[in-house]
Amino acid sequence: MAAGDLDIVHPRIERYLASLLPPRDEVLVEMEARARREGIPIVGPVVGRLFCQLALIARARRVMELGSAIGYSTLWWARAVGRGGKVWYTDSDPANARDAQAYLERGGVADRVEFLVGDAVACMAKVKGKFDLVFCDIDKPGYPAALRAAMPRLKRGGLLVVDNALWKGRVTRRWGGDAATRAVKRLNKLVYASDARAFSVVLPLRDGVTVVVKR
Repeated sequence: MAAGDLDIVHPRIERYLASLLPPRDEVLVEMEARARREGIPIVGPVVGRLFCQLALIARARRVMELGSAIGYSTLWWARAVGRGGKVWYTDSDPANARDAQAYLERGGVADRVEFLVGDAVACMAKVKGKFDLVFCDIDKPGYPAALRAAMPRLKRGGLLVVDNALWKGRVTRRWGGDAATRAVKRLNKLVYASDARAFSVVLPLRDGVTVVVKR
């Protein structure tokens, strides 16, 4: 953690929440261990369960992921959409996509996932139809553009879910910050300013999760 960054959730609370979690299967545990070892950013099991719950509440059958890395969050979404559901995985790194496909095959859900390699927003533009849920976890400077692209693609009542909404606490700094911080702050302002079209909440869980319901 860089100097001046904040723990969004107190470490003792984080440990308590982790202690409540039911055992996870071998594939998730292996992915979590690899992420810790190699410094791969994943949402982790507490937020993974939130994602699964949101998809179940929304009865999501079509989920678009903008930024998927090794497929950790993809696995949670794919299990939530159930048989006949579809998740679109996107990542700019072909090696990540290959690893994700291997994990999802072992997790028994690869048949529910379409793997797209390239710019996430550009990949979304190639997929026809509306989505029940769009998850955004791309490079942070791209967040405002991703919001503008994603909202028209959601059905009414659909969810936009955004990771890193509190960005290690950097959003609280009075000065503008770097491009990533400015972009996250911009997205947060935009989603709260659009109450006529969407209802938004930022959850202070892990690094912050924004949940937007399209009206």
